Parts: sequence; structure tokens; C-alpha cells
Amino acid sequence: MEDVKEEIRARLPVEDVVGQYIELKRAGRSMKGRSPWGVDKTPSFMVSPDKGIWHDFSANKGGDIFSFVMEVEGISFREALEKLAAQAGVELKKYSGGDKKIAQKKMRLREATEWACKFYQVCLTKNRPVCEYVFYKRNMNKGTVEEFRIGYAPKDGHALTRFLKSKGYTEAEMREAGLLNQYGGDLFRGRMMVPFIDTNGVIGFTARILDKGEPKYLNTPETLLFNKSRFIFGLAQAKEAIRHSGFCVIVEGNMDVISSHQAGVKEAVATSGTAMTEMHLKMLSRLTSDIRLAYDGDAAGVKAAERAIMLAGKLGITLSVISGYGDAKDPDELIQKDPKLWQEAVEERVPAVEWLLNKYEEDLNLSSGPGKKEYSDVAMRVINFLEDPVERKHYEKMVAKKLDVSVEDLLAKKVEVAKPRRLKEVKGEGKSDVMRTLEDNLLAIMIYGGGVDVGVELAMPEDEVKLGELEMIFENRYGGWEMEALMVEAEELKRRWDRERVRGEIKVLEKKLVEEDDEEEKKMIMRKIMEKRKKG
Repeated sequence: MEDVKEEIRARLPVEDVVGQYIELKRAGRSMKGRSPWGVDKTPSFMVSPDKGIWHDFSANKGGDIFSFVMEVEGISFREALEKLAAQAGVELKKYSGGDKKIAQKKMRLREATEWACKFYQVCLTKNRPVCEYVFYKRNMNKGTVEEFRIGYAPKDGHALTRFLKSKGYTEAEMREAGLLNQYGGDLFRGRMMVPFIDTNGVIGFTARILDKGEPKYLNTPETLLFNKSRFIFGLAQAKEAIRHSGFCVIVEGNMDVISSHQAGVKEAVATSGTAMTEMHLKMLSRLTSDIRLAYDGDAAGVKAAERAIMLAGKLGITLSVISGYGDAKDPDELIQKDPKLWQEAVEERVPAVEWLLNKYEEDLNLSSGPGKKEYSDVAMRVINFLEDPVERKHYEKMVAKKLDVSVEDLLAKKVEVAKPRRLKEVKGEGKSDVMRTLEDNLLAIMIYGGGVDVGVELAMPEDEVKLGELEMIFENRYGGWEMEALMVEAEELKRRWDRERVRGEIKVLEKKLVEEDDEEEKKMIMRKIMEKRKKG
């Protein structure tokens, strides 16, 4: 793997790769530009052509061309490798003996789904009633139809099969691509076709029935290309807008996504017929930390918001809920009334926890004992998943005030209710963004600061890319500083590092508290938590 990475790096200068996404200007031996994540007020994105690395000082991200494409595109390492290999003209099959057959099969399946998409697009243009449905009943304009590559699957049960066979594809390949039904005919018939598109092209379809019949929507089954737990509908079309505006809107339906884009809110995506997963949020968190949920206020919407909060805690995501639909049932219906109403709703969002607490309050009688008990159960279950201590305390005080009890009572309640309802902990990288930033700065001073003692035992990185990034951090943040100033800075960084470390220890103790059954052990853990909170 290192051989192919080195080959690609040698052929693709870092400034050329980064320059595809942001404008770079020469700044001495380095190059400078604006953060592609839109978090800087002045240019703070640095590229070192000599070292082949980049670092975004405003977002505290950095690395080589592979990490950049992963971050800016929101894709996996393998996807970034394939994308850059194609740009560099490097054949991955020369380096991946065992994966050669799978790679060839995936390529054939991608070609088949791409041909299918083109076939459906042509069929749409030749069917006047379907065009009237798409352009007049669904109110899609020509630009939207082209952008989302909308098509039509004929009622003839073998139209696509015959077409793909004429292109040299076997029935087995069509089945593996998810295009055939159990009888060997076309899976999709008499439906408006909307392709699933990722960074490399078409991987599947969602299809809406045009006449009477069930199911209303039919999706491609799981294939070698399509995995619904990983795929985000509309992300390929929304990435640029998300990077530019700094936020993402998650709606419930694929048609909501299409309507939203046409209405000017191009940051909209959907999880395509499945519940939100940790993988979905991880992919989106690479693009933005501001995620807005356009969920209904019904029981399903409340459960979805709860799940999102529990998954988002470890990822540093700020969640809010868009709910200003008036009497419209969803974004699509609101947009049909007036696109401006949807644009305004997206801006007038409510913090997700606050929205949930209000929903709980609507359904429960807080003037009764049982009502207060149930409200405190569900409220503290959600608050327990908040990572930020300031945010957590804010909502603890809010709930305590509503119930006319003390925060201490709620903390005791939190211990009782958290354990049975706790979901499996989301596995993260173990360190907060703040801690990683502090350690990067301390390491930069320790390695390149001329012998300054930072007062913290940190492991020396062996990765040359990481060392180059630390050198860039030192040059741009501390270049020209006198030794005395560096010592003062190191002392302040250590103080903040110690405080962040204590916060991390508190989180570990809180997890133990939730899992502990022994009452005496619980008391001891609680005492340790209180002691550390005083220090922090």
C-alpha cells in the first residue's frame, strides 16, 4: 500500500490537488488559501509544496493529499485512493493482487448501472405523460432533472435487460448490480427513476411508482456497490454547497432533497430509506459540524432525533432541528407552497435537545408526580449523551427549573435511568478536537522550539507526514518567537492541556458510574467526579 501511495504522491503535487478545491496564493516557500470548510475569516490554510503536506489552522486538520481528499470530499481512504490513482494514471491492480477480481467486478457493475441510468434518461424524454408528471405534477425544472439524472423505467418487463445485453452485460452481472427481479426480468417497471450517485458515479436507484401499486418507492437491494448504511442521498450534489455555507440539512425523503436543491437550499441530503447510522454522521462530520435535522414532530421524528443526539456526542457535531413547516407535512410540500418558506425554516432552527425537551413536555403532564418522573427519565437520558459540560449543565438547569427540583436531584436521577437505556458507546478516536490541537502545538514547540520543556510527556511521532505538519504548525504559528515567549506559551498550553485531560477523566468516570451496580462503588466514583470537577 505504501508503494502505491508514494507513486501517486510523486505524480500529484499537493498544491495541484488542493488547488482543485480552493484558490492558493504563493506565500514564500509555502502557499496560502481560505479554509474549504469556511471557518476562517482570513486565509489560514497552508500548503507546503516541498513537504507535500497541508494544514488548516482554523479547523486544525492536516496531512497529505489522501487525507485532504478524504476530508474535503467526505469519503473513505479507499475511495480517495481510487480517485487520486485515476488522476495520477496509476493502475491500482498492479499493487493489489488479491483485490484485482473484486475491483474488476465493481468496475463492470458501475458501467452497467451507468448505462442503465442513461437508458432511463432517454426513456423519460420519449414518454410525454411521464414528462408531464415530472415537470408539472412534481414541479421539477430542466436543471433539476439533469442534475439528479431523473429517468423513467418502461412498463415492458425486459426493456433494460435487452438494452444491457446489447452492450455485452450478462444476466449475472445485471443481477449483481441489483437491476433484475427474482424471475430474471427488469426490477424497475413503470417508475420514475432517481439514481443513487456517489463520488464515482451511479451505484443504484430509488424508483417511484407512477400508477397505482405497491410499494410506492422501490430501492436497489444491497449490492457490491450500494450499501444503505453508508450511502447518503444527494451528498454528491450537496458537497460544494455544504463546504461553502458550513452546514448540512438532513431531510427524511429523497424527493425532499431534490425539491430543496431546486428551492435554493442545496445543502440538503437524506439517509435514503434507512435510519441514520454512525457512519452517516461520520461522513457528514468531515464536511461540517453544523447539522440540521428536518424531522417531523411525530413519534418517529422524536425517536430519530434522540438517536442522532446519542450518535453525535463523540463526533463534535452541533445538532439542531428545523420544524417551522406550518401546516405542511414535510419540506417538499412546504416548498411547493413557497420556496422562501423553506429557506426561512432552515435558518430558524432550534437546538436538537431543546426541541426534544419541548416535545416531551407536550406529551406529559408536568403538574403530576408520574408526569414529572417520566419527563425526568427521558430528558436525562438524552442529556446524559451530551459531551460538552457547559451544554450539559445548561440543560440540567433547564429541566430542574421545569420540575421545580434541584440539579443535584437530577444528577442522582441521571445515574438511575442512564444504565438501562444507554446505547452502545460510539467508538471515537479517544481524544477531543481541543486535546488534539493542544498536543499538536505542544509537540511543535517541543520538536522545533530549540529545547523548550513543555512539561508534558508526549509520544514522538514517527510518521514523516505528521512531523512535516508539526513543522508547518511551528513555522506559521511560532516562527520568529523568542525562547522566553515560547516558554510562556508552552506553560499556558500545558495548563489548558491539564484541564482538558481532567475533563476526559471525568467522562471515563461517568461511564463507569453508569455501568456500576454496587452502591458503595457508585458513591466513591461520584466523589472522584466531584473532586475532578472542582479541579477542572
